[in-house]
Amino acid sequence: MNTPELEKQFLWVIEQNKGIIYKIANSFKKDDDDKKDLVQEIILQLWRSFPSYDARSKLSTWIYRVALNVAITSYRKEKIKEKFNTPFSESIMVFEQEPSNEKDGNLALLQQFINELRELDRALMLLYLEEKNGKEMAEILGLSETNIRTKTNRIKEQLKQRFSKINN
Repeated sequence: MNTPELEKQFLWVIEQNKGIIYKIANSFKKDDDDKKDLVQEIILQLWRSFPSYDARSKLSTWIYRVALNVAITSYRKEKIKEKFNTPFSESIMVFEQEPSNEKDGNLALLQQFINELRELDRALMLLYLEEKNGKEMAEILGLSETNIRTKTNRIKEQLKQRFSKINN
């Protein structure tokens, strides 16, 4: 396939699946500029690996796998940088708005709790909330289906406990 055709096909794939890319960027980055940078890095990596995409797996599965690998790598690099740089706490710089109702408050708490998970657990919960099945999650994350079920149940239990502490 020549380059213009490949580019056209790639742009169509990105347009059809951009929601996946943005969800992952929003889950791993807080700052808008950082989110944009991560989206660009994910798209770049997708472009680099696009010619070697194997049609035996679903396109969305391949996109999740590449995007999550880029996001986790970025997250790990950021953590290494943080060891050498200690800025002001974000809580000092950001004023949180009061949730408009209990449902919004619970949703905000769930997002906060998920953001506090380790990167692999966060990726797992993102896929779970996207209603991916165990086989697809296993393929994306490179884990066994049994491991996926076990981890998912443990994380859900952890989240339930955190919610019950707040509500008591």
